[in-house]
Amino acid sequence: MSDTQTPATVTPEQAMRRAIALSRENIETGGGPFGAVIVKDGRIVGEGANRVVPDGDPTAHAEVTAIRDACRRLGTHDLNGAVLYTSCEPCPMCLSATWWARIGEIAYGNGRADAAAIGFDDAAIYDEVARPIGERRLPLRRFLAEEAIAPFQAWAAKADKVPY
Repeated sequence: MSDTQTPATVTPEQAMRRAIALSRENIETGGGPFGAVIVKDGRIVGEGANRVVPDGDPTAHAEVTAIRDACRRLGTHDLNGAVLYTSCEPCPMCLSATWWARIGEIAYGNGRADAAAIGFDDAAIYDEVARPIGERRLPLRRFLAEEAIAPFQAWAAKADKVPY
């Protein structure tokens, strides 16, 4: 993304069309059919496409790569006031990343059912997260909690911490 390619301000339709274009272009480079842009103050501040296979990174979803790009460009971890435009409804991981980035709104094109129809089905993850910890298929086991708490206590006592 360069400033010469991006208008000073973009409409929601332009932002979504850019996300869709990224999803289409990404297929040609071996990535999945997903694209995303982050808009803040009317400008595209981050872009991303699904790079899971090309990068060998299961977390390199379009929304996550767009969040990383926007945070790098803006020099912050806090995207408060931004809007995420994504070609598909975010998976649980991307929804969580959006939440942690403090993005204020998500606009998406394709829905979960559309993604599932082409082999990207997140239903099992949504079901798993809704279950009590003891009933999940992926076992979670608390271990060495007495030792693990010490860094948390150090963080809580740190006077110059940057909360997030």
